[in-house]
Amino acid sequence: MQRSNISAGKFWLMLFTALLLLVQLDAFAARPWSDARGKSGGGGPNKRPTIEGTPSSIAAVEQFYAFQPSANDRDGDTLQFSIRNRPAWAAFDTANGYLSGFPAESDAGSVTYDIAISVSDGKRSASLTPFSISVGEATQNSPPVISGIPAGEVMAMEAYNFTPNASDPDNDSLQFSVVSLPTWATFDAATGRLYGTPDDADLGLYENIRISVSDGMARASTDSFSIAVVHTTNGTVTLSWAAPTANTDGSPLIDLAGYRIYYGNVQGQYDHQLEISDAGVMTAVIDNLSQGAWYFAATALNSSGVESDLSGEMEILIQ
Repeated sequence: MQRSNISAGKFWLMLFTALLLLVQLDAFAARPWSDARGKSGGGGPNKRPTIEGTPSSIAAVEQFYAFQPSANDRDGDTLQFSIRNRPAWAAFDTANGYLSGFPAESDAGSVTYDIAISVSDGKRSASLTPFSISVGEATQNSPPVISGIPAGEVMAMEAYNFTPNASDPDNDSLQFSVVSLPTWATFDAATGRLYGTPDDADLGLYENIRISVSDGMARASTDSFSIAVVHTTNGTVTLSWAAPTANTDGSPLIDLAGYRIYYGNVQGQYDHQLEISDAGVMTAVIDNLSQGAWYFAATALNSSGVESDLSGEMEILIQ
């Protein structure tokens, strides 16, 4: 048998080189498989939904407790809510995350720990920081109040902004929530502000929006409203009128100071206004009006700032 002249040192060097080559080839062959697993089909990766809100940690016997988190999904996916360690005295709505209930006298002194509310778009989920709710004896509570008239329309590529007016007679800390938040909008649970800038892909009508405020024991809500996102247009209207000469009591009007023009795209609801501080001006040009019907009314102002009743309403169709 013929012996090899390869030394032991060379043998081990050759074996190490061969093994290294096999590892490199294996890594090279595996890389396309790894890349394929890391890619997401269907037009880009799914974005995780967001959820926020600060629930009250105190509930009172025989008084209404309510909390609803604010959630949003940037992909516009349908959201589903879930809860862990729901208090026995409370109900939970999986469609909007609304936790509510009336603790009974038998619940006084109880504490529910590690409550967690989560939201899922069917692919990814997000959760609030776990919290606890303790039930105490009933105290006299006055519910919060909320008001405001949100604009019913916004043009694409223009900013929308609405913050309701809210207060609490007991000066309790307030928390806001929203139902049916438009996909292009953001909501601030600390102030109730709804804002955002839709683009042309967001054209359409967003309905049944409702903003609520809670002091941890009682809740108040705005009326449901809609926001229409419309094409940017340059519709223009020129208004003209005759100056009034008498007060409502028939006496001569000697201190006319100006006018205020009210207008909007819902009959009887005017979310825009234009003030004219010169009584000698009796025409006004209003532009940047979207397509559709617009409604106009005007008032007169005297030098003391007293405003007359609204004039009759005028409807103008922008095409």
